[in-house]
Amino acid sequence: MSKLPYVEQGDVSGVPVVMLHGVTDSWRSYEHVLPHLPDDIRAVAVTQRGHGDAPKPESGYRIEDLARDVVDLMDELELAQAVVVGHSMGTWVARQIAIEHPDRVLGLVLAGAFQSSISANPGVAEEMRQLADVPDPVTDEIARGFQLSTLERPIPSDQLDVFVAESLKVPAHVWGELFMGFAEIDQAEGVAALAMPALLAWGERDAFIPRDVQDELLETLPDARLEVYEGVGHALHWEEPERFAGDVAAFSRYSAGLQLSR
Repeated sequence: MSKLPYVEQGDVSGVPVVMLHGVTDSWRSYEHVLPHLPDDIRAVAVTQRGHGDAPKPESGYRIEDLARDVVDLMDELELAQAVVVGHSMGTWVARQIAIEHPDRVLGLVLAGAFQSSISANPGVAEEMRQLADVPDPVTDEIARGFQLSTLERPIPSDQLDVFVAESLKVPAHVWGELFMGFAEIDQAEGVAALAMPALLAWGERDAFIPRDVQDELLETLPDARLEVYEGVGHALHWEEPERFAGDVAAFSRYSAGLQLSR
């Protein structure tokens, strides 16, 4: 797999934070979060395979494949450890990295996190399979409707246009492969064994994920806490980028300090 596109900012000696976007997004999902992060956070916002300007192979879109790509990038950047931030799909990728390489993950920030096991929830799994059925090529109407469904409050039209344009870079076969793969996800056993701290960030008006999923994750993850963003939808980091940046920075410093104290 070719090197993934990414943007990096902050002091190279700062706390490493790897940021993973949701399905059909790109590193630009964090474009309005990055300016609010302090210099002592070495932020790396990644575009995952099949998305944005990343390579788009015909296959290889299971969560395990995406996680492997990110670990390879961490190796290239010589990041022995990092706080891993994920939004939506990115939360599954972040958790998979932590399951397979717990020594590489200082902490997890899971924003708009789905349940650990989709395969154990037939109704949700069927919804994922239905989302896999998109026309080829994907239309602006579908991409725009999908992105709008993640929001509770409006965001600037030019910002939304960027997110829609990034979605349109994702070919129909990638949409299909990803959503079909989501229906088969089962991380429950691995997640229950994670020892690193986790921050769950959830929008109170999330149209995809109910509060009980967050409560389930709180019970499953050994060291987790929840931040509720009131009046906000699934893409909480788009609606409240400054608050999200502050939460990520504070949690990342805490996780790095916890590691040093051990």
